[in-house]
Amino acid sequence: MGARAARGRRQGRRCGARGARHGAAQAHARRSPKDERKANRRGAARLAAVQALYQMDIAGTPINEILAEFESHWLGREVEGSQYLPAEAAFFRQIVEGVVEAQRHLDPMIDRALAGGWPLKRIEAVLRAVLRAGAWELEGKRDVPARVVVSEYVDVANAFLDGEETGMVNAVLDGLARALRSAEFDRAGSQS
Repeated sequence: MGARAARGRRQGRRCGARGARHGAAQAHARRSPKDERKANRRGAARLAAVQALYQMDIAGTPINEILAEFESHWLGREVEGSQYLPAEAAFFRQIVEGVVEAQRHLDPMIDRALAGGWPLKRIEAVLRAVLRAGAWELEGKRDVPARVVVSEYVDVANAFLDGEETGMVNAVLDGLARALRSAEFDRAGSQS
C-alpha cells in the first residue's frame, strides 16, 4: 500500500496534467480587479494549453479532439471535485494550435537552449509541453512582454513540477526570450 500511495501522490502532482488545481492562473494578487480577471483567464488558458499539449504528447490525441474536449469539458468547469478557472478559450486554442503548427521549428530551438546533453525528447512530457508553449508565445505573441511570458510559464510549471525543473523552465525560456526579443532587454537595461 505504501508504494502505491507514494506512486499515486507523484502521479497526481506531475501528470495529472489535468490534476493541477493551483497554478499560474491563481498567482496574480497585485492587479486591479479588471486586470486580474483578464490575467486569470489568460493564465488559466496557458495552464489548460499545457495540459492539452501534454495529453496530445502522451496519448496521441488529435488536435481537433483535444480542443473540443477541453472547451466542452474542462475550461471553467468542475472536474473530479476541482474547480477549473474560466479560461480565455480563444487564447487557449491559439496556443495549442500555434504550438502544433510550429513544433518542427520550436523543438530544435528549445534543444539549442537546453543544457548540453538533454535533448527535448529526453525530458518529461509535461516539461516539454511547458517549454513548447512558452517558446511559441515568446516567438508568436509580441503583444505580451517577454518577462511576463517567462514568469507565466514558470508559474504554470510550478503547478506540475519540482523547484529544480521550474528553474530549468525559467533558464530555458529566459535564454529564448533574450535571443528572440533582445530589443526588450536592451531597452530595459538602458533604463536602469
